Amino acid sequence: MSILLPIIVITAGISLYAMKRPEVINQLVLSPYKIIHNKEYYRLLTHGFIHGSGMHLAINLFVLWEFGEIVEYEFGSAFPLLYIGGLLIAAIPAIKKHKDDVTYNSLGASGAVSAILMAFIVAHPSHTLLLFFVIPIPAILAGILFFVFERIMLAKGKTGIAHDAHLYGAAYGLVFALILDPNGINRMITALLDIF
Repeated sequence: MSILLPIIVITAGISLYAMKRPEVINQLVLSPYKIIHNKEYYRLLTHGFIHGSGMHLAINLFVLWEFGEIVEYEFGSAFPLLYIGGLLIAAIPAIKKHKDDVTYNSLGASGAVSAILMAFIVAHPSHTLLLFFVIPIPAILAGILFFVFERIMLAKGKTGIAHDAHLYGAAYGLVFALILDPNGINRMITALLDIF
């Protein structure tokens, strides 16, 4: 049975409900301070089911739907571990950096979605993706550009976006997929060589 659709429906439902209710956001958001000092560990998961805006939600759910269906088919029963693991791993940099900052909060499924995207790239590195919905590029190149862009934006700082969560989630997805599918490294190398 597919778990992708329930994840999407639950995330959309909770996010839309919470957007109109700040008290719900405050109860579910990733707050490193509250996780460490108040032992509110549930926030490690719940932050992935709320989003800051309709656009934030739409982008995450679009990417999750586009790549999640194939990734769930490829990785089967490991898919929930990939998704939930992406949420958890993506929270690490915020917890390390902001554990004593009572004002820091983060939300969204971007870390888990980044993990799904990278798992797709491991499985199908030669697949053509449309950058900005227009420019056709191989998935492996899209993955490289993703890491480069997120690293640059992280270095810039003060963007209001948790680029480190995207990087951690993507790195987790890459490693997770390669552990389950070691031949993915050969496919990625071949796809890179085909470009150059």
